[in-house]
Amino acid sequence: MDDNLTTLEARLASLLARRESRSQLRRLTTVSPGMVDFSSNSYLSLSNHPDVQRAYLSLLSSHINSISPASSPPILGSGGSRLLDGNSSFSESLERDIASFHGAPAGLLFNSGFDANVGLFSCVPQPTDVIVYDELIHASVHDGMKLSRAAQRLPFRHNAVSTKGNRMGKNLRSLDALLRDLTTGSSGREFLDGKRNVFVAVEGVYSMDGDVAPLQEIVECVERWLPKGNGYIIVDEAHSTGIYGAQGRGLVCQLGLENRVFARVHTFGKAMGCSGAIVLSSHTTRAYLINYARPLIYTTAMALPSLASIKVTYNFLMNGGQEPLIRNLHGLMQQTHNLLQSICAHYNPPADLLRLDPNPPKSPIIPLFTAHPRSLAQHCQRAGFMVRPIVAPTVPEGSERVRICLHAGNTATEVEALLRGVEEWLRSRMPTEIQEAAVDLAISQRSEAVDDILAEAGKAKL
Repeated sequence: MDDNLTTLEARLASLLARRESRSQLRRLTTVSPGMVDFSSNSYLSLSNHPDVQRAYLSLLSSHINSISPASSPPILGSGGSRLLDGNSSFSESLERDIASFHGAPAGLLFNSGFDANVGLFSCVPQPTDVIVYDELIHASVHDGMKLSRAAQRLPFRHNAVSTKGNRMGKNLRSLDALLRDLTTGSSGREFLDGKRNVFVAVEGVYSMDGDVAPLQEIVECVERWLPKGNGYIIVDEAHSTGIYGAQGRGLVCQLGLENRVFARVHTFGKAMGCSGAIVLSSHTTRAYLINYARPLIYTTAMALPSLASIKVTYNFLMNGGQEPLIRNLHGLMQQTHNLLQSICAHYNPPADLLRLDPNPPKSPIIPLFTAHPRSLAQHCQRAGFMVRPIVAPTVPEGSERVRICLHAGNTATEVEALLRGVEEWLRSRMPTEIQEAAVDLAISQRSEAVDDILAEAGKAKL
């Protein structure tokens, strides 16, 4: 036994060493006190919002006091899975409220977005079905697809509905071309006749690039090639929940597509500032998941503290509390984009040193593409700003970046200071003659122009 263990440990160590040699080794780190957060997914800063915190503590207190001491509620744990002793009227009421808020017939809570995607994709597609997915779909969807019984899993080029463009530089087909090929020939007749199903997996907002799925076009493309209604679109709204749509209902609701997608996964660990997730679907699909989704069946259900945090944040959205937060967030997005564009225009850096998306951001996620993500991130961290380097295999090789996440709780001054750090790092890596010419940092020329940008952007909504 000891020899086998030693052999195993040696093998594991060699794999870790190989990953470290490629600068891909993952480590757990903690954030030093006082660091300004430009890294977390808490886009609306609700996890430390005083109104949300007070409502949370009040709800817990009222729940405790409403029950006699002899039948004390299970505050610290649910006691079992949803199918045994972990279910509650609180859970079911919360599911109904959330489903109604998002315009869905039914909802089913999961302990995490990962569990929700694995549960959904592993059991719903049937043996003759096909899953078509965006090439940048989340790892949890990949794990769910691997466990599924689907006959095929086919990727399409990221956000490419038609054949125009090839941003990722790959030979993958567009969604339109993939569905065209799938529905032609003798086997294609089964799809056209509605005898076989196609599931289409996309995200509302993609977590590493911050770009938004062209969901309206995706829906129209699927309906055009699968006119019998056997095209089932599943939208992961992890990074669009709370940010898009009236009162933060999400991208599907913003576009009025509630009745044209099969299922939605809304997670609570990003803008909502909590944890957990919900699958929004028909009542039949909900019942099917209760019977077949293993991540739901074989795990302890969420305890009251988690459920209560979800409830109070949804109440916050329903009461319109996020509106001023979104306005401020939108202003920060405009500010960040304009200042970054000024920096690049000032220095004109090589693409491998610093490259930006030229389009204004549509989400709080702004990637700074660079071949030196660790160096840039460390420079910003030393200045007191928490940003993270994102490298392969999390993103494709050649698309390494530093990921900036903006939050409603950030200030314009913090954004300016962060980008001054980015500029200092960039200038230090430029040729000497450019460094000498750039005596005044471009970022220091902010003057009143940025104030005007923020004031104008604050009038707009996502």
